[in-house]
Formats: sequence, structure tokens, C-alpha cells
Amino acid sequence: MIGERLKRARAAAGLSMQDLGLQAGVSANMIKKYEHGESMPSSGVLIKMSKALSVRSEYFFRPLKIELKGVEYRKRSNTSAAILKRIEADVLDQAERWQELANVWPEFPVPQFSVPQKLPVSVDTFDDLDDFADQVRASWNLGLNPIPDLIDVLESRGILVIITSVDEHAKFDGLQASVAGTPVIVLSSNWPGDRQRFTLAHELGHLLLEGRLADHLDEEKACNRFACAFLLPASSIRQQLGEKRHMLEVRELFFLKVEYGLSMQACLYRAADLKIIPENTRQRLFMVFSKNGWRKQEPGEPYRQETTLLFQQLVYRALGEGLIGESKAAELLGLPVFQFHRVRKLESLNAAVNQ
Repeated sequence: MIGERLKRARAAAGLSMQDLGLQAGVSANMIKKYEHGESMPSSGVLIKMSKALSVRSEYFFRPLKIELKGVEYRKRSNTSAAILKRIEADVLDQAERWQELANVWPEFPVPQFSVPQKLPVSVDTFDDLDDFADQVRASWNLGLNPIPDLIDVLESRGILVIITSVDEHAKFDGLQASVAGTPVIVLSSNWPGDRQRFTLAHELGHLLLEGRLADHLDEEKACNRFACAFLLPASSIRQQLGEKRHMLEVRELFFLKVEYGLSMQACLYRAADLKIIPENTRQRLFMVFSKNGWRKQEPGEPYRQETTLLFQQLVYRALGEGLIGESKAAELLGLPVFQFHRVRKLESLNAAVNQ
């Protein structure tokens, strides 16, 4: 048990056996023996390794073992295998804590994910995806207004959203998998909010469109179209821009981004896909984007990032209902007990107010 967890934690930390051995005061060969179950570390070495790997020592003895199934990365071509390995190790650790938390409840207060009823059984054209997205919104009672918190929408319907900080240079474009039958979508904490939201909606598209797309439709393009339609419904963008336009002001695209949390470039694509503007107008505006360097970084402050509080909320709820003790709560949140005690009593918030 310790060997497998040590290997995973070392991968998540991006440390070689030699690097970890130096920090733990043992040889790289001894680290190898620990990982292969040929030797057991002493308590002193275990504490040093825990510190080097930024995990609590209880991590190595956690009885629950889970597996990510159906892992699908949406990654850039220059994303290294080492980074992907670190991401997967971090996701496994977070998903494992989620599952351990779920197991303490007689009935976990998060529903199992299910595909909305009465969605079209087939999608034959890209244009069909606009009606498909509207029906998903209707099934979830979202209306056609901007969605202020997309993570909350997905989590409340049984989709596990995990945010990883491993991807320091923002080189991967998302991960989808499942844990114990629960869909998992992984985002990077280093992305701006509009990219996070597009990835969430794109991966939702993969979940909902499975088995429905006509063979001649490219799945990635279809999920991109669904993501835009889900975040910015056709009726909404037509209300904002009008039915037909020969040209758009870039400021209009900026306002759409601020209101709907969809990048200016995606809003531009959306306007052309819906034939609000002709294709040559889209091309002319993309030349403006390229000239100003907006293809890589759009003007203005980055759109606010999405966050998830559900796991923390459920840990405190379980603590309040007596399902777990303070030590287990601290372990699940990855905090030392003394620090958790201060956080629980809001002492750190009081200190910040008084500074």
C-alpha cells in the first residue's frame, strides 16, 4: 500500500527518486525499494517524505483505492508525458478523498449524474446543437440567461469537478474520466475563467452527445459548438447583436465576454456560425485580433476564475453532523490539525480583518 501511494505522490510532486531520497535522507535505491514493497520506511523517514511530497503521513495508509476510468485528455501537442503523469496523480488523490468522504454518509447528499430526459436521440448537423443545448438548459431549469457559476451547475447534478494546480504553464486543455461511475472533469487553476468555462461546457458536450452524433460530424468540433451554444444561447446573442450585421465592433464582443463568460474569439465564431455576420467579416475581425496579439491574450482583465467549494462544504457538514471527527476532517482537507482548528473557528479570518 505504501509503495503504490509513494510512487503516486512522487509523480504528483514531480520528484525523481534521487530528489526525494536527498530530502528524506536515504538513497535513491532505498526509495525504489519502498515503492516496490521490498522495504518499509521508518517513521522518521516517512515524516520527511511526507513533508517533501506535501502530503500528510496518513496519506500513505489510506485504505481506499480508486481507479480513473475512460481517461481522455484534451491536450496540446507540447504537453509532456511527465506533466500528464503529475496531473493524473493529483486527480487520483483528490478523487480518492472525494470517494472517502462519500463513504462516510449513509446517503451522500450529491445526486448521481444522469443524462437529462427527452434529449434528441440523434444530432445530424452542427446547427442542431443549438436546439440540443437549449433543451439541456431547459431540462436543468437554467433559462437562457448567463450562467454565473458553471461548476456549481455541474456539481449539483452529480459531475465531479477537480481543479489541479499542477499545470503551471497551462499546456493541457482538460481531462475527462470517471470514478466509481461518477463523471469527472478536470480544470487547471492556472487558466482564466473563460477558458475554464469553455472546457467545462466542452466536456459536458462529450458526456451528453455520446452515441447521438451523426458519423460525418467531427466530435471535437461538435463539442465546441455545443459549448458555445450552452454558454451563449442563440436567442441571447441575437438579442445582443441583432439578426444580421455586416460588421461588429470589438467592444461588443468584449461586452458579451463580460456578461456570458465566453471568450471574445468564441463569441466571434458564434456570431458567424449563426450567420449573424458573414464569413468574410469573421476573417477580417480575426485579422484585427492577430494584429493586436489578442489571439493569445485578449484585452482587459482576465475573466474571473471558477472555483469549487462543495468538497469543503461537505467536509464541514459531515463534521457538524458527527459523521467524522476533527482529525479526519483535517486529513480530508489536507491540513495539519492545529491549522484546521484555527480555520474551523474562523480565527484566520478574524486575524485578516484586524490587520
